[in-house]
Amino acid sequence: MIIDSSSIILKDIRIFAHHGVLPQERAVGAYFTLNLRIQTDFSRALATDDLAGTISYADAFEVVKAEMAVPSQLLEHVAGRICQALFDRFPAAEAIHLELLKENPPMGADCAGAGVALDAAR
Repeated sequence: MIIDSSSIILKDIRIFAHHGVLPQERAVGAYFTLNLRIQTDFSRALATDDLAGTISYADAFEVVKAEMAVPSQLLEHVAGRICQALFDRFPAAEAIHLELLKENPPMGADCAGAGVALDAAR
């Protein structure tokens, strides 16, 4: 079997956090939705059924949760911190696609969320 690419995916993670430009946003907090794809070669896990041959999505979630707990003004900053922390924690991570949306943002628009997307590679 030839594998072109393989990724670990966390989809629609919903986390309460304190990010926002306005001081009130950081004080009150809001819900955020995060989608994450970590490209990694998990061919060893395919062959051996051993967690050591892949990136644990539970461990990846713990990294995301820790970074989301640190208040920031900008989602761009949060997204960058998350990607860097994931690269630091998982040397096997080749590339990361991250989407981070603030639910019901205070901008006078009726929308499910607004935020950022980031594609990063080593």
